[in-house]
Amino acid sequence: MVAIEERVFIAGAGPVGMTAAARLVGSGVPVTVFEGGDDLSTESRASTFHPSTLDMLEDLGATQGLERHGLRARYLQYRSKSEGILARFDFDEIADLTRHPYRLQCEQWRLTRVLYDLLKDDPNFELLFGHSVEGCAQDHDGVTVNARAVDKTMSRKARFLIGADGASSKVRAALGIEFEGFTWPDRFLVLSTPFDFSEQIPDLDIVSYVADPKQWHFFLKIPGLWRVMLPISAEMPDDAALDEAYGRRCLDGVLAGAGGAEIRHRTLYRVHQRVAKTFRDKRAFLVGDAAHINNPLGGMGMNGGIHDAVNLTGLLAKVWNGQIDIEQLGLYDRQRRTVTLDAVQKQTIQNKKDLEAASAADQADFRSRLHRALATEDGTRAYLERLAMLASLKQAAAIT
Repeated sequence: MVAIEERVFIAGAGPVGMTAAARLVGSGVPVTVFEGGDDLSTESRASTFHPSTLDMLEDLGATQGLERHGLRARYLQYRSKSEGILARFDFDEIADLTRHPYRLQCEQWRLTRVLYDLLKDDPNFELLFGHSVEGCAQDHDGVTVNARAVDKTMSRKARFLIGADGASSKVRAALGIEFEGFTWPDRFLVLSTPFDFSEQIPDLDIVSYVADPKQWHFFLKIPGLWRVMLPISAEMPDDAALDEAYGRRCLDGVLAGAGGAEIRHRTLYRVHQRVAKTFRDKRAFLVGDAAHINNPLGGMGMNGGIHDAVNLTGLLAKVWNGQIDIEQLGLYDRQRRTVTLDAVQKQTIQNKKDLEAASAADQADFRSRLHRALATEDGTRAYLERLAMLASLKQAAAIT
């Protein structure tokens, strides 16, 4: 019999898992984080923090640390390869709704380090590197976690478990929760280069989406680098897509002459739209990529995961402190799964369809929606609330 610990276990020390840990520790809840890696990851993945997310992270004392490593993007634009700028949105239009009327372009791994520095000396925080959660089992009182290290296995039991262990979540698999959805046939290639596209492309903002029926792409600037993302057909082998010469041809296709620039990083990945059938099973929960994955157009994946963590830990802290009954934890699934399906999934799918629109009718529809959004102050504010993920938070809050 494994003795129960008065703690919450978290599988995964990525940005979502560490946000959950910081929120709980800040509420006086002891936490143990199991991380399979030997250190916090430095993988180059998400790089956008939305206004709504920055507000949440400021409450944890983390936004200031992120700001030192990021770039503020007050504007977001949509372009066409042939027509130039189609629409430009200014987050300052919703400055009354957020303390951070801009996107912060900063690599996600910076957040895990900022949070770790805030947590490492707190007696309620424990982080076990080199320990991956391989399975779990529940009873009425808690959740037993089976974790594997290099030379040993261990079983520990806590009151609750949060699975923040990514798209291939072992927690989700152990709970037997289906991961419903589909995988796009094309893959996305990300090329990072110090080449300054803004010097060559007139009026280019550091967040710019470029529609094109042959090969759409987007530009995102982070300190010292521009990231260019574009689709790769299903027919092209992975090794060919990752070939340096092919990457250079892609950059030349984006802007003639850019192919001669240094390419610092090349990343190719498959793109999915999947949502777990439930985000809660008794005392175990799924957050972030363990609960849902989507294409990155709009930057809603990591941000949505952080929103999950904030929602769930707010409820867990209230249960822990005797303010609400444990059954009210079902609200997490009702709120976050609903908005994931209705807002994040639908919006990211539509974003992809808009950028790759080939027919005249689909292209006209995309442009019409942009023009309508900019035609009135209310329309602009509503569009920006969706971009900033403030609308999805309002939707979730209205669910009881």
